[in-house]
Amino acid sequence: MSQPTVIDQVRNQLTAMQPQFAAALPKHIDPARFVRVVMTAVQMTPSLLEADRRTLFASAMRASQMGLLPDGREGAIVTFKNQAQFMPMVAGIMKLVRNSGEISTWSVQAVYENDAFDFCLGDEEHITHKPNLANRGKLDAVYSIVTMKDGEKSREVMSVEDVLAIKARSRSGSSGPWVSDFAEMAKKTVIRRHSKRLPLSTDIDGVLKDDDELFMPEPAAPEAAQAAEAPSAAKRPSRLQKVADQAPAPAEQAHDDDGVIDMQAAEYQDAGQPAEEHDSPI
Repeated sequence: MSQPTVIDQVRNQLTAMQPQFAAALPKHIDPARFVRVVMTAVQMTPSLLEADRRTLFASAMRASQMGLLPDGREGAIVTFKNQAQFMPMVAGIMKLVRNSGEISTWSVQAVYENDAFDFCLGDEEHITHKPNLANRGKLDAVYSIVTMKDGEKSREVMSVEDVLAIKARSRSGSSGPWVSDFAEMAKKTVIRRHSKRLPLSTDIDGVLKDDDELFMPEPAAPEAAQAAEAPSAAKRPSRLQKVADQAPAPAEQAHDDDGVIDMQAAEYQDAGQPAEEHDSPI
């Protein structure tokens, strides 16, 4: 009798988890279909078979709790340093936003160098975009347009240079979807920046934070941080330095990880109150 392959083992374990998926999934998604979609993702991404198996199953469970299929459109299971992680994609985020009923419409698009594109800020904001259907060229920018329930519109535009700066600061910028699906990650980047100005529920905000690993900068090494904080014993502080040390520390401006000043946190600090925790480098 032949031994089961790794694929067979994963399939059997996912099938055994089907009752758990059924309890988490919305009624319109069949649990058996969900398992098939996960298995397709595993077969299409061999690196998932090499990842920690527990993180693979946890990622599938997280997808079911969100009500999203890891089909590469609504979401994807990706790997980072031998760890599997579920990542909601732009279509999945838009689906959750529509289901929440908080926003009327939300459009996120990519602009390429041969498209006709114009946007204006000020009192009469507008975005005009006519895609070139033939040879669109390289990615130039991404933008997001939200229409609120009361008809008010909100817009956000980011150049590809803005996105690349966030990618450069990301701890996973040299691997994963930043490399394989850059345009999708660029769209997610403008979504995350735009979301800071939108009245989203904590559930949607939590979805946007689910893939912080893709955007957060690499943490400083403990040795380097300790060395930076430790005073130098070889040099005596000057009189000017002693005066400076006795002065009250200036209030720091609260920056988000995408380089934008978090105005709400800054207002709290100006008022002498502790800032609330906000969203944390598609």
